[in-house]
Amino acid sequence: MRLLITTPTAVVIDEQDVVAVRADDESGSFGILDGHADFLTALSVSVVRWHYADDRKRFCAVRRGMLSVTNGSEVAIATREAIPGDDLDRLEAVVLAQLREALEMERTARTESLQLQMKAIRQIVRYLRPERPGIFGGGS
Repeated sequence: MRLLITTPTAVVIDEQDVVAVRADDESGSFGILDGHADFLTALSVSVVRWHYADDRKRFCAVRRGMLSVTNGSEVAIATREAIPGDDLDRLEAVVLAQLREALEMERTARTESLQLQMKAIRQIVRYLRPERPGIFGGGS
């Protein structure tokens, strides 16, 4: 079976000879084996797991997405973000670190945006002050 995991900017995983795939949607965890009926579902934030005939296991954290099974032999996942890994514990640490970094960047951006808005408001208030000469009949 072929497993293909893509983001808008990259092909993250393109593996042949996959024996089984396990993923999660809103109804829970489910598995896909070779010969599975055509299938389409929306994934939740989760870790997609798959293994090969020699029992090697791989993982990929996905941030939602769409999973489709075509002709019982191709599993395709389109997601906004995907982080592959060979070790589940290490993948968890990487994902948590990236999440913390993204949250910090979001906080910084929000703070900078608020500061810019406050500067703009101060400028507008300064400009509209009635005591300013030539504005609204104030001064000479």
